[in-house]
Amino acid sequence: MKVAIATWNGRISPVLDVARRVLVVDIADGRVTARHEETLPGTDPQAQAERLALLGPQVLICGAISQAMAAGMAAKGVNVIPFAAGAVEEVLGAWLAGRLPDPALSMPGCCGRMRRCRGRRAGGQCGAGW
Repeated sequence: MKVAIATWNGRISPVLDVARRVLVVDIADGRVTARHEETLPGTDPQAQAERLALLGPQVLICGAISQAMAAGMAAKGVNVIPFAAGAVEEVLGAWLAGRLPDPALSMPGCCGRMRRCRGRRAGGQCGAGW
């Protein structure tokens, strides 16, 4: 499985639509087997979505994401876990442990941090379907 994580200075990038870096992590048997960083265009949401899709992740972990970008990623078969916040390694560890979304690793105002969540879906995830 391949997971992409939008990054900025060792943390989750606050806004995917303009993020410039993504960490791509290969996962096998619940462990990281390979990792590398890729550059994103960071200028146009459609170009951003196309570049991300070319990287081939099944999962995308990010901060804020526009509805259009979320829909585009979902149409490409990518499971988006939005509104994550914090240190990349901590968020990756939480995902590997099956703990995302986690109020402690969510953007302010989302998924229980302030007891509200725009677009909470069945199964407890925030995301597309605002």
